[in-house]
Amino acid sequence: MRIIIVDDEILARGVVREYLAEHGDVEIVAECGNGFEAVKAITELEPDLVLLDIQMPKLDGFEVAELVNGKTRFIFATAFDQYAIKAFEVRAIDYLLKPFSQQRFHQALANARASLGAPQTQAVEEVVREMAASHTRPLGRILIRDGARVHVIPSEKVDFIEAQDDYVQIHTEGKSFLKNQRLSELETQLEADKFLRIHRSYLLNIECVSRIEQASKDSHVAVLKDGRKLPISRSGYQKIRSIMR
Repeated sequence: MRIIIVDDEILARGVVREYLAEHGDVEIVAECGNGFEAVKAITELEPDLVLLDIQMPKLDGFEVAELVNGKTRFIFATAFDQYAIKAFEVRAIDYLLKPFSQQRFHQALANARASLGAPQTQAVEEVVREMAASHTRPLGRILIRDGARVHVIPSEKVDFIEAQDDYVQIHTEGKSFLKNQRLSELETQLEADKFLRIHRSYLLNIECVSRIEQASKDSHVAVLKDGRKLPISRSGYQKIRSIMR
C-alpha cells in the first residue's frame, strides 16, 4: 500500500511514520508539509492512501481532496471533531482525532486495507453529500487545478460562471479558468445573495452588473461593468429585476 503523509507539523508526521514502520506492506512515497505540496505529490505519485491533516497553511485538507479528485482515498487526522461529516464526503476511510493512540491508528489502517478497492455505493455518497452540505459554509474561494499548479480565486473576484457541459468556465478579472464541476453544484456552494442564476448557462456575481438592457421584445441581457453582455432567461429576469430595483 503506497502512502503519502500530509501534515504541517513535523512532529505529527514523525508519529505517523513511526506507527507505519510496524507495517511491512506499507511504502511511504512522500511527506508533505502544506496543501500545495500535497496536490503536486498526489497528482504525480498516485498513492493508494493519503494520511491527511485538515487545518494547514495555503490549502486545507478538504481543498486538497477536492483538487486531486481521483481514486486516492484518505484518512483524515485532525485535532477538531467538527469536520467528521464533511470528511466522509470526500472518500474518507477513517477520521483520526488527535492525539490518537497507536492502537487507534492501526485500526484505521486496517479499515483502509478493507476499504481499498471497495468504493462507497452511490446511495451512501448521496446521503453523505446532503449531510455535509447542510454543515458547510458558502465557498470563500474557488480552487482550480491546472496540471500540478493550483489557482485560488476568491469568490468576490469572480465576475460570472458559465456552464460548459460537465465543466464550468470561471471568469475573473479578464481571465477564464476551466473547472471540472457542474454549474448547479457550484451554485449551491456559493452565497445565494451574491451569485444569481440568470440563465441555465450563467451564474452571475450581481456586484459586477452595471445595468439590464432589453435585447429584443421578449429578451434581456445583463451588461457587466466591463461591457460584456450575458443573456437572461425569463425566470432569471424576474429574479435580477427584484434585486436591482
